[in-house]
Amino acid sequence: MAQAPEPLTDGTGPQTGGGPGETRRKVLLGVGAVGVAGLAAACGGDDGKDDSSGDAGSGQTPTQSSGNGAGGAVLAKTADIPVGGGKIFKKEKVVVVQPAAGQFKAYDATCTHKGCPVSQISGDTIKCKCHGSEFKISDGSVANPPATEPLAEKKITVQGGSITLA
Repeated sequence: MAQAPEPLTDGTGPQTGGGPGETRRKVLLGVGAVGVAGLAAACGGDDGKDDSSGDAGSGQTPTQSSGNGAGGAVLAKTADIPVGGGKIFKKEKVVVVQPAAGQFKAYDATCTHKGCPVSQISGDTIKCKCHGSEFKISDGSVANPPATEPLAEKKITVQGGSITLA
């Protein structure tokens, strides 16, 4: 006749397996599984392409700043940024918009709420899908919380139909 397992003397309850090392093994295996899952999540999902947001007719264009353009490579052609809209450059972590014809602006593409990358430009707002924050393309200010701080403006140069980070 089988007997019930005896309680451990340390008060942790009955022992049901191969000894005290079994619990340690389970913990280590669990930690290892979590680490592998985290690595898989971190390595997937980014195809390295820039994300254009907004409709082609939305008119989004980057903000224009003064400078000599020596700070970086060409981000886009002015013709690629629609008036009243813009484009998100994931790799450079910048959003270039054109709130009005010929007026180009750029903002940091990191949401000021929790640090998620902004994900879309729709109408006259830059949107973050993480928690729903929205920012005005005209000045980067908060149009819809939970963010409370505006997007940081980035300096760009518009010269000869090309937009570069300053």
